[in-house]
Amino acid sequence: MALAALPPEARQTHRLILSGGPFPYDKDGTVFRNRERLLPPRPRGEYREYTVRTPGLSHRGARRIVCGGLPPTQPEACFYTADHYASFKRIQP
Repeated sequence: MALAALPPEARQTHRLILSGGPFPYDKDGTVFRNRERLLPPRPRGEYREYTVRTPGLSHRGARRIVCGGLPPTQPEACFYTADHYASFKRIQP
């Protein structure tokens, strides 16, 4: 999925990831364990998750970006999910 095709809130989150924040939610930047095994295997701790705001919601909602690679500000790959980890699309710059 092209970065330009993402919702504007996801593009904003992606910019925050590359700049190192600040992030609006405490859980942003925490380790994503890939329990669903839908993403390519990576060493434990390399995937990080970030909330994509959903207009009109007062909670975090279902949209996330998950990035893999170190350091977190230079991820090797990022993935977008609009359905809380049920499916992912790789983000192409």
